[in-house]
Amino acid sequence: MTPPARSGLRADRVSREAGGRLILDGVSLTSPPGATVGLIGPNGSGKSTLLRILAGVLAPDAGTVTLDDDPLARIGRRTVARRVAVVDQHSLTQVELSVVDVVRLGRIPHRRAWSAATAADEAAVGEALERTGLTGRRDQSWHTLSGGERQRVQIARALAQQPRELLLDEPTNHLDVQHQLELLSLVTSLPLTAVIALHDLNLAAMFCDRIVVMNGGRVVAGGPPAEVITQELIAEVYRVRAVVTPDGPQGRPSVRFRPGRP
Repeated sequence: MTPPARSGLRADRVSREAGGRLILDGVSLTSPPGATVGLIGPNGSGKSTLLRILAGVLAPDAGTVTLDDDPLARIGRRTVARRVAVVDQHSLTQVELSVVDVVRLGRIPHRRAWSAATAADEAAVGEALERTGLTGRRDQSWHTLSGGERQRVQIARALAQQPRELLLDEPTNHLDVQHQLELLSLVTSLPLTAVIALHDLNLAAMFCDRIVVMNGGRVVAGGPPAEVITQELIAEVYRVRAVVTPDGPQGRPSVRFRPGRP
């Protein structure tokens, strides 16, 4: 008998308040297994809050988040951590750690407290280093790395968790163009589901299978990049003028901004 298809990570009519203000208002999101979903929208639209709720770090005030149809609230934190990995914008530490030390942190959900690393742990760490091109830097100090290299290490740490879902909050912030392209190429090549909050519309169009647009705590559009990223939507959501043409990779939309308001 063929096993039932996994439904992945889903948010259903999720709402969240903070400081008396509605941050998320009835947001629904589906991340199909194996797809790369881009979250776009202006600052303050609720993207980071939604990612934290999807990761189980925050609980919604209303609505539900499910993992393969099981409510996240009923799944143990360790189980969720084994399944869902998170890469934040900034990951800083004052502790002197090597690259491999940081990547080994990804094995914490798989280990009992105070237990020694197993052969399986070390194999997962080695595979994560290899997949991210960091094997030759495993003993290098974290503090000697560039911003792009640190983000790559954080992705390796997330991969060491052996997740099926990867959540990334503005992973390309503060990176130059080369490192932005390399990092997103790496993420989209991985055999897992990714939900990525992005500011750059061209990067979202280039790398994401599906785009979800947020504004004012609500989802205002969703679908393939060519259907979602339009001049009309950019004018409505971002309040700027733009020309959108289908001359990106594989006919994906390409955005050129113009001065002045729409």
